[in-house]
Amino acid sequence: MTCYDLHSHSTASDGSLSPSQLMTRAVEQGVDVLALTDHDGTEGIEAAKQAAQGTGLTLINGVEISVTWGGTTVHIIGLNVDCQHSTLQQGLAGIRSYRKARAVKIAERLEKSGITGAYEGAGQYASPVMLGRVHFAKFLVDKGHAKSINEVFKHYLVKNKPGYVTGEWATLAQAVSWINAAGGQAVIAHPKRYKMTATKLKRLITEFKALGGVGIEVVSGRQHPEEIKILSKLANDFELLASCGSDFHSPENNWVELGRLPPLPASVKPVWQAW
Repeated sequence: MTCYDLHSHSTASDGSLSPSQLMTRAVEQGVDVLALTDHDGTEGIEAAKQAAQGTGLTLINGVEISVTWGGTTVHIIGLNVDCQHSTLQQGLAGIRSYRKARAVKIAERLEKSGITGAYEGAGQYASPVMLGRVHFAKFLVDKGHAKSINEVFKHYLVKNKPGYVTGEWATLAQAVSWINAAGGQAVIAHPKRYKMTATKLKRLITEFKALGGVGIEVVSGRQHPEEIKILSKLANDFELLASCGSDFHSPENNWVELGRLPPLPASVKPVWQAW
């Protein structure tokens, strides 16, 4: 049975493995088809493609786009995108520009709370094109301000805490249009992680489909079996394709491993059915 993992991250965004190391680990874990879906950028795809050659691993060009919808940050995955497409790259460049401005604000707020050098410090953990909250978290742990990344988010980087800055990302319409323009398939990542009411989630899916979205992640890392049942029903009710992905970031998070996923339920249509 072919093992698909269509959601993973490398050092090109906030993962801890380089694109080539990620390919090696995917092969070791028995993954047959892997999508590299770094946040708001495709810079790691070329190195991943070269590393995957001759291994038997099929690499899918992907990206995970940050979206603000209904006052919530939502992630939209693009699968099989043309990484050279100008519309997609212009859109991603705009998000990365905002990320940089946001990082400056986070550092300024941390400095007001007595933590200096956060921007430069976080930059040591980041790629040249993407500086995010996880990089600030690594800096704060390294400097002894917290014992773990989870503790940093809890005490510094969430609402009403010293380093919190509201995210103002792409619109849902923009994200889906960029992916479609680049010939890809737009998929809502880990829908149950947004803590929406059932009604609000259905509104998101309704708008997403109307804009040209084609799938939702029915199976993802750290997911309860009951959630898989709920998302399978939503996929069928809205006539959407089903995807699966670990959302792998690091070997240190051993509860989320490449390819270690339950199979998609037989009742849904997999996103790869027409590949």
